[in-house]
Amino acid sequence: MIAEIVYGNLISKQTLLEAFDLAETTAPRISAVGAGGKTTTLKRLAAEYTDMGRKPIVTTTTHLFREDSPLFLEDPSVGEILALLDKEGCVFAGGKAGNGKIRSLPAEVLEAVLQLQKPVVLEADGAKMLPVKFPADHEPVILPQTTHILYICGMDAPGRKIKEVCFRAELLADFLGKSPEELLTTQDIAALAQSRLAGRKGAGDGMRYAVVLNKADTRKRRDAALEVWEAMDRRKEIRVIVTANGWVV
Repeated sequence: MIAEIVYGNLISKQTLLEAFDLAETTAPRISAVGAGGKTTTLKRLAAEYTDMGRKPIVTTTTHLFREDSPLFLEDPSVGEILALLDKEGCVFAGGKAGNGKIRSLPAEVLEAVLQLQKPVVLEADGAKMLPVKFPADHEPVILPQTTHILYICGMDAPGRKIKEVCFRAELLADFLGKSPEELLTTQDIAALAQSRLAGRKGAGDGMRYAVVLNKADTRKRRDAALEVWEAMDRRKEIRVIVTANGWVV
């Protein structure tokens, strides 16, 4: 399920493209950062674009797990990417990285991909499968061509110890003025989502920014998502989307 928080209410949306106002955008460059569902979100976006016949390209500026799927290409040429797009309607492309992952495409291939009139969705951060992240100095890796940034956070994180749920927990604890042993709160997530040192790090002028509170599968987690929204500064006018595999009453 997908919903946008509007004036404290969850307003259902049919698709992520609708939730992010992306359906009519011809060739967006969408970067997912943060933790707790980046790949899942990008795959859902890619599936929605494919259903529309828009032929998306999924790639990464860091690393992305390689699946045993005909949609994945390692070290492809632009011609190979276009051929698979014509055949399958979607492609996941990257350089060969080993360890079951792909990495960023070579510069010349990536540049050519970014010139195509196709949606390009990019995993631009890494989080070691944890639900929350604080970026190191070199993170995230956001391309200047980026049009939309999605900051993702797992709603299984609030109420648990920072050291248990955060990638780069010491950095996050320093940012919050806490110990890694302390609990992460919904107010902490709101602070991350709004900060130019965390969620909005690397977001340039003209890039549209939205927060995705993922894994809100239970009423408790949906309530936590609403608490995050409530703790945010309305003047920043940040769009907040809540996602889950399914609502549980």
